[in-house]
Amino acid sequence: MYLCDTDTARHKQHSRRTPRPQKPPPPHPHPWAILAIVLAADVLDLLDSTITNIAAPTIARDLGGGPSLVQWLGASYALALGVLLVPGGRLGDRYGRRRVFLIGLAGFVAASLACGLAPDPAFLVVARLAQGAFGALLIPQGFGILGATWPRERIGQAFSLFGPVMGLSAVGGPILAGFLMDADLGGLGWRPMFLINLLLGGAALLAALRLLPHDTGDGTAPVDGPGSALIAGAMLGLLGGIIYGSAHGWTGLAPALLLLGLVLFAGFCHRQRTAPEPLIRPSLLHNRGFTAGLLLGVVAFAAVAGLLYVISLYLQQGLGRSPAGTALGLIPLSAGIVVASIACYRLIHRHGRRLAATGLVIILAGCGYLAALVANSGTEVGSWSLVPPLLLVGLGMGTCFGTVYDVTIGDIEPAEAGSASGSLNAVQQLANAMGAAVVTSVYFAAVGAGAAHALLVSLGVVGAAVALCLCLVRLLPRAAPAEQGH
Repeated sequence: MYLCDTDTARHKQHSRRTPRPQKPPPPHPHPWAILAIVLAADVLDLLDSTITNIAAPTIARDLGGGPSLVQWLGASYALALGVLLVPGGRLGDRYGRRRVFLIGLAGFVAASLACGLAPDPAFLVVARLAQGAFGALLIPQGFGILGATWPRERIGQAFSLFGPVMGLSAVGGPILAGFLMDADLGGLGWRPMFLINLLLGGAALLAALRLLPHDTGDGTAPVDGPGSALIAGAMLGLLGGIIYGSAHGWTGLAPALLLLGLVLFAGFCHRQRTAPEPLIRPSLLHNRGFTAGLLLGVVAFAAVAGLLYVISLYLQQGLGRSPAGTALGLIPLSAGIVVASIACYRLIHRHGRRLAATGLVIILAGCGYLAALVANSGTEVGSWSLVPPLLLVGLGMGTCFGTVYDVTIGDIEPAEAGSASGSLNAVQQLANAMGAAVVTSVYFAAVGAGAAHALLVSLGVVGAAVALCLCLVRLLPRAAPAEQGH
């Protein structure tokens, strides 16, 4: 459940390169309908990045995929989305936002249908990868479309709705998925959780075909295909090695996949230095504050993405919760994220990196509280006892993750802000994928001694990662850019 996406929704408007100056667009006759279409696309993305957190154990039991399927379900969507997010934005620049948005939305709906009809684990993982890939075409176009259809003096009204809508989706989406699974509609079990996308996505697609304005794009806009292919191969190799090794041992195929991933990553780094338009501008990596924020974001998002997954596993495997019961049990965490991210938004400019450090400390406190509770009660923890530690973890996430990337671009030149924000959002998704694989591997390696023991070991790993992030905070710029937090 990658609920930290709700904290970075406001950064998505920068996920594409900075556009050339243009005349103000003529008013569109149906701007609110355009906004509804863009919001529907973002809701689809958020729902499908969170629902398998709740559903993974049930899906693995039904299809027989075991722990490996649980891990791939958490990683595959975020992997494809993260790898292709920046190229997806540039494809919209080149071929037109309307065309790429429609392709992304139609493909996302088709991939959702494939997920809902999946006959075996391999088919489902490939369908999840396809969902993430089409999501990467879909999501970057939204803010550009709004900019072309809303008057500039009113665009703030449109952007202001993203936070509340994403917050409600973050809380309500997993609950809806859990209840759909428990309802077992038509004896389909977990499948309606994906098939419901046909209703929301299909309605959005019909509206988009009718209402989205035509645009021609810029045929000279660069798209670094080789760089994207190299980082995709590197991440697949690394994730495949981690997941295969945790299930089958660390000999033979697992180290070979890890080595392949490292070689391809080295190739990606070389491509970054030599490509005329690399995915991450080299000048950004020469900025100490940006590099520190990038590293901090990778470790923090990976740790917390994995933590959310193993908490869900503990609730279902250790405490015997149903999918709906698990979703309800995670409401305090979700609510903490939403409340803290809204409350801290206007404090970012004043407190800067101190706010990010405060969030990390609160996450550590929540993890420590949860560890003490589980160590004392094992798998006999009461539902209400979990509320305070989960709320603390959520408050820490909302405080830190709503802040860290704003602060990271504090020393970035204005001309590089678009590239920086797009790169950070893509790296966040890749960190989610890696965290889901690594922390769940730790959990499954320790689960032989019981779900409570596995959660405690996982909490130790997450706590160490968050402590490392605290050491990196002092390398961040002191404050966000002046326009942030207002």
